[in-house]
Amino acid sequence: MNELIIEKTLKTPLVNFDAQSGVLKIEGRSIPENPEDFFANLFIWIHEYFKNPQKETLIHIQLEYINSGSSKFILEFLQIIQTYTDLGTNCKIDWYYEEDDEAVLDLGKHYQSTITVPFSLIEIYES
Repeated sequence: MNELIIEKTLKTPLVNFDAQSGVLKIEGRSIPENPEDFFANLFIWIHEYFKNPQKETLIHIQLEYINSGSSKFILEFLQIIQTYTDLGTNCKIDWYYEEDDEAVLDLGKHYQSTITVPFSLIEIYES
């Protein structure tokens, strides 16, 4: 299975889903004009991946800004992960937020309380 790589833009995050390593990364800003269109490819890829996943799948999400439209689709993405975890797949989510970024931290806490997949909130510091 091929990697899914979508380069980062001013409005969309970097997506690097690597089927060989089982590491799925979303990083950057998520404020696309049509979030449904942007996330559709991610959902298609993820369903394909979980037909033959790695022993452990690590989801790495590091968003510096996310609008409400994207927030809905990130939740849908996490619910898909939840479904496959419920079916026996070993998944772990790492949610990164910058120090003093209460909005991204609170969103991570909301997602963490919504699903039962192992979910870590990890503070990162500006250098």
